[in-house]
Amino acid sequence: MAKRASKSGNEKSAAVSVEADASVAAAADPQNTGARTAAAKAASKTAAKNGGRSKSAGSTASSAPASSAKSDGPLEPEGTIFVGQSVKPERILLRMANRHGLATGATGTGKTVTLQVLAEGFSRAGVPVFAADIKGDLSGISVMGEPKPFLVERATSMGFDYQPDAFPTIFWDLFGEEGHPIRATVSEMGPLLLARLLDLNDVQEGALNIAFRIADDQGLALLDFKDLRAILDAIAPFGSKKEAEEGTGNPQLDEIKRAVASYGNVTKQTVGTIQRALLVLENQGGEKFFGEPALELKDFMKTDREGRGYVSILAADKLMANPRLYATFLLWLLSELFEELPEVGDPDKPKLVFFFDEAHLLFDEAPKALLDKIEQVVRLVRSKGVGVYFVTQNPLDVPDKVLAQLGNRVQHALRAFTPRDQKAVQTAATTFRANPKLDTAKVIMELGKGEALVSFLEEKGTPSIVERCMIRPPSGRMGPITPAERAAIMAKSPVKGKYDTAIDSESAYEKLSQRVAKEAAPTEQEDSGGITGWIGSIFGTNRKRGEQLTTSQQVARSVARTVTTTVIGGVAASIGKQIGGRAGASVGRSIVRGTLGGILRR
Repeated sequence: MAKRASKSGNEKSAAVSVEADASVAAAADPQNTGARTAAAKAASKTAAKNGGRSKSAGSTASSAPASSAKSDGPLEPEGTIFVGQSVKPERILLRMANRHGLATGATGTGKTVTLQVLAEGFSRAGVPVFAADIKGDLSGISVMGEPKPFLVERATSMGFDYQPDAFPTIFWDLFGEEGHPIRATVSEMGPLLLARLLDLNDVQEGALNIAFRIADDQGLALLDFKDLRAILDAIAPFGSKKEAEEGTGNPQLDEIKRAVASYGNVTKQTVGTIQRALLVLENQGGEKFFGEPALELKDFMKTDREGRGYVSILAADKLMANPRLYATFLLWLLSELFEELPEVGDPDKPKLVFFFDEAHLLFDEAPKALLDKIEQVVRLVRSKGVGVYFVTQNPLDVPDKVLAQLGNRVQHALRAFTPRDQKAVQTAATTFRANPKLDTAKVIMELGKGEALVSFLEEKGTPSIVERCMIRPPSGRMGPITPAERAAIMAKSPVKGKYDTAIDSESAYEKLSQRVAKEAAPTEQEDSGGITGWIGSIFGTNRKRGEQLTTSQQVARSVARTVTTTVIGGVAASIGKQIGGRAGASVGRSIVRGTLGGILRR
């Protein structure tokens, strides 16, 4: 017995040693191919040592429907992504992946892990991925996973050896703190999305549309908040009837203000409300999103030297403090993909897969016009080779018109504590193709962590029969990376230096400012000539602020003060005597102060 205990202890020590060696290799370079190979070998040795003897919860029959027998064929045949194991391997067909998808489930049921598994599968297949990282956990995809016993056993139960891996990753951040900055110009955002971002009513949105139209007519580029404020100030009405008749003194501004009338009445109150909404967004850091250099979509669609797709991760933990900005940004990005990418029909695999986490934020309180636009974009962007996958807690969060477009489904557990929850369970159950062997509604409430009901599109585009599935373990780390690891990955980013420094190009704000300056310049030149300029040169009254007087100017001013004080003082005294008393003295002193101040007090 002592020998068996000693042998068991040696096996555990060896396994720990192998795992430690793999961790050291991975830490040296989180995305290095050599490190991935070393980690894979380490995982295989660990799995062999375990021999399926571990008794983690993931291997029980009730929580893992997977078979422990190895599959005869490859884990991921060409053109597929292995997602998990039910009574059969559950795979997404790449040629059907642009038919969109949905992953739902209550908090803590494994949606983020499922998202990571899908993102890793697409990356291995050479498909670039964009995903928002709400909690920071998804960042672990960029570094090697660890062959922990429960992960190794789950992989073994599904018939394959656990192999840690790291995936090529680009980090992005609207605030430029935990990733490369993402910027868009005000013109690219457009009045519709900007009105939703600012929570404007119909009248205010109409005024915003007028501002954009005037800017286009006048050739004024709207790049950042300064430009938007400038054009809003320009479309505000004249301050008075007299100003409307005589003009502001700036012909260009006059032209803009008169042009506004042809599009409808814009009041100062409406412009003021929009400006205040901009101030609120600016205080929340939203102005950092607007400007240049603007994002180029091709930087989301990169592959590395091994042909694996880059995973673009948006750091969204701080962005969630402003859910409206988060949702509007992702909707803008989806719209840009729809407008800029060419038609490709039904490609063998998507050109990009777009994961929209916390999808309910997109639809909450959205007006019908916006919902129609979302439904249109989701329906048509498929032909551009883009797959959109919504991730949310409740299937009721997604409107029916959009829900009907989502062919690939992963449903984690739901808890039916309220009538709305019970309705959500029934809704989720009815959206699947029925399986006579499963009570779908009942199973949804019984699923354990890491389990899900899945239904993916088959070759002919029809959904498969719903099955209870254990999701495969991810190859990357399950959990966030450290700031040092993030910095190391960003230092090797393929877009390093491209977006990190903001550019302030000439646009509406600068052009309107220049026009004001040009109108003011002739007046200054006129003031420097004639008798006024001659007197100013003698007494130094036309010098620039802060400029020292010459000796001759100092003498002239001293003499002038003495003469002026004597002459005006005598006149004031005479006036004071005629008026009499304290009132006369006060009037006299006021005359002296006013005269001297007006002539020589500079």
